[in-house]
Amino acid sequence: MSDEATTTGKSYLTPFNVIAGIIIIIGFFVTVMRFTKGLGAVTNLSDYNPWGIWIGFDLLVGVALAAGGFVTSAAVYIFGLKKYHSAVRPAILTGFLGYAMVVVALNYDVGRPWRLPYPFIIQQGTTSLLFEVAACVALYLTVLFVEFSPAALEWLGLKKARNIIIKLTLLLTIFGVVLSTLHQSSLGALFLIAPSKLHPLWYSPYIPVFFFVSAIIAGLSMVIFESTLSHHYFADKMDEAHLKEKDDIALGFGKAASLVLAGYFIIKVIGISEGNNWHLLGTSYGIWFLVELLGFVALPCFFYAVGVREKNLIIIKWTAVWTVLGIILNRLNVGLIAFNWHLPSNERYFPHWMEIAISVFLVTVGLVVFRFIVSRMPIFYAHPDYKDTH
Repeated sequence: MSDEATTTGKSYLTPFNVIAGIIIIIGFFVTVMRFTKGLGAVTNLSDYNPWGIWIGFDLLVGVALAAGGFVTSAAVYIFGLKKYHSAVRPAILTGFLGYAMVVVALNYDVGRPWRLPYPFIIQQGTTSLLFEVAACVALYLTVLFVEFSPAALEWLGLKKARNIIIKLTLLLTIFGVVLSTLHQSSLGALFLIAPSKLHPLWYSPYIPVFFFVSAIIAGLSMVIFESTLSHHYFADKMDEAHLKEKDDIALGFGKAASLVLAGYFIIKVIGISEGNNWHLLGTSYGIWFLVELLGFVALPCFFYAVGVREKNLIIIKWTAVWTVLGIILNRLNVGLIAFNWHLPSNERYFPHWMEIAISVFLVTVGLVVFRFIVSRMPIFYAHPDYKDTH
């Protein structure tokens, strides 16, 4: 709720506040259960299924959808597409909160969360892919925090500190792109060590490339999706530049998403050919794979292209929503649905309602924090004291 709400007499009992409050109360209750009674009390995890929805959704989906930060920063500061500058701060904030929630989710998933810092200070275990993922995520979360900090420093009036950070923008962007490339692809590489557990249609030697390229698609689509929602709910917080550039951002990012989706479709087909898995497309898993490939890769690629050619923003915005759902489906397929596919149905994993509650709780906390920040800090507008330095 913005500061203006208290001065205009606007009620805090909005539908969003009520629903968010209920979710947070339930989430707090389940959190207490998790950390007092252990994983067994709140999850359906087992020796066969040690990774559940907190990894399949909170980690794999969360990291992919938070890719808008590095995609937008790279477009503006490395490739010089300054016309998209107004999208940088919202994308960085969304990425920062996304990665922060991923780290929080990991504390729920591991049996001894207090030992999460051990790989950095006691035993590095540098031969493990998980160490590389953990190190890159931790470093990139730090980079995102520093990239976000100018908005907070402007809000606090710390001009000197803010100016120092601004001078590091290009260096931080390059470092962030390198780290993102490493850990987005390494999340896919984790599944290279489990060829017998992941269904052949989703398993491929190219799965690290699949994860990285699809993360770019997720980042581009999330920027369009987040921009659409922000212009609907926070238009009163936006300056003229944000309001004027929103259509160009949707068209530019939609065009890029269409091209990357086309490339992604091609390398997915190459993956099928490399494994000679064409015969599996007629099975039940094969039909589900085709639903993902045709319905959530080829179809949005086509509609993005049509939307850009016709300059139809409605098509582009709805396609962004569909593409985001496709990224979620892909990560759930790899992490949960097509994983351990050979097990009998009674041994397959299905999340406990408390696991789902925690995931919804973390998403809700992220939304609440996002609203708090954009209602107070210069995210959707240039601070009056720094307009000439953006």
